[in-house]
Amino acid sequence: MAFIHLPEIVRYACTCGSLKPISRIYFCRHCLKVRCGYCVLHEVDSHYCAHCLENIPSAEARLKKQKCASCFDCPSCLNTLSTRTTVQTTHNPDDPSKTVTRKAYYLSCGCCRWTSRDVGLADQTVASGAWPEKENVFAPRVNALLEYYKALALREKQEKERKKFTPRRSYLVLEKYALSNVGARKRVGLSSLGSSLPLKDDPSKFPSLERAVATEDVDDLPADIFEKPLDLTKITTLTQRLAQPEFQPTKVSQLYPAHKQLLIKRSQRCRSCEHNVSKPEYNPASIKFKIQLSAYYHVPEVRIVTCEPLKIGQRSEFILKLCNPTQHQSTVQFLILPSPDEDLEEWRKEMEEKKKKLEKKESEKEVTFSLSSSLTRQLSMTEEPKPVRVNLTGEVELPTSTVILPPRDDAAEYDDSGDTHNFQDDPKVVVWRKANKAAVKLVVIPTEESKTHDGEVVVGFLMQYTYVNTMATLEQKEPQKVTLKVKIYVTLGKTAISE
Repeated sequence: MAFIHLPEIVRYACTCGSLKPISRIYFCRHCLKVRCGYCVLHEVDSHYCAHCLENIPSAEARLKKQKCASCFDCPSCLNTLSTRTTVQTTHNPDDPSKTVTRKAYYLSCGCCRWTSRDVGLADQTVASGAWPEKENVFAPRVNALLEYYKALALREKQEKERKKFTPRRSYLVLEKYALSNVGARKRVGLSSLGSSLPLKDDPSKFPSLERAVATEDVDDLPADIFEKPLDLTKITTLTQRLAQPEFQPTKVSQLYPAHKQLLIKRSQRCRSCEHNVSKPEYNPASIKFKIQLSAYYHVPEVRIVTCEPLKIGQRSEFILKLCNPTQHQSTVQFLILPSPDEDLEEWRKEMEEKKKKLEKKESEKEVTFSLSSSLTRQLSMTEEPKPVRVNLTGEVELPTSTVILPPRDDAAEYDDSGDTHNFQDDPKVVVWRKANKAAVKLVVIPTEESKTHDGEVVVGFLMQYTYVNTMATLEQKEPQKVTLKVKIYVTLGKTAISE
């Protein structure tokens, strides 16, 4: 499936320094931080087939080479094949003078009209019958390599386990400098790892591996290869060949149905606090999520509405629309972007405060040993914030007043009677308001640096907002109101050509 690449106009900054739109970032309710796809751990929850929606355990999927046993892909256009029914008339084996009618099944593609009969596959008598598969001539060699390296991995594992109970020798010091065990033993004059330790005390059980030998004997090309006209309709494309890497057919007549690849449902876990930020349902037919902490459910959304023509050195107004996605009232304030040193200093102060709180609780014996150890481990996993590498080509004038966003109300979208909220907004700042949305007017002055970036005007600011954390913990069981900050970068467009 091809996705249309849309321009990212409003981007949010993650702690790792990457910029993503609000639809592609997460919000961890435990550490109250914005996380992008690089700041979360991806875990495989389940394997399933997208066609038959069969749930397959991980061990079984590994044995089946991540492929479905009953569904096939078209080798010509890579779409899903469907089973078609036909009627065949054959002689009755008991009475040759009579005929018997029976059903037969074959595979057909509804897109390119390719069928299993095109390559000479016989029709099957049952719809879910075992379709004949082309034998891979290199399968014995691949299986021998797998068996050999599995045994080699087991031998190395046994070697590591024995080292735990034997006194350390001088050559083990070399592992500090990224030198492998095999290289260390060769340097000190000892035998290699493969011959020093038998597999389960029985060397005969270790599989033998025949070494590959290069040869200069190759098949000769046909005599008419440069004279015979080439028919491209009978030659496979590069996509068709790479879809079957074990065979890589060169002719269309060699295309065979391929088993459909399995898909996975994955969950995302925060790298800092190790809590789930996204976890889907186990059922393959379900599109719901058990946990879905996307940022557009918790962080105010910023959209650009209008922007006046941009000219270098001149003031231009643009309007941003703010939307509160939570069920609690939020207050938004715009601040100037801090420098990387200020970010690092603020992060250090935050870590010091957490450390002091932890030491205070341990001294007062308010928490158990297991809880304190888990908190200490979480603090050790935190990383320093990385600077955002963006060239700002415009100076933005931020309003000093705050903007109040009412809680989200789904019924207010269909209410045309007007808003019941009576906020004392500055008309120079808030130009429009409805339900949980508000439009804010800002001023930008493009700088000379925009000329070196194809006239693109990019501005940035720090959005400070209030958030009500409803996540219950051992320390705080009641909803807690906190003030959070997020960096936002807006691409306003290109400067107009001055006359």
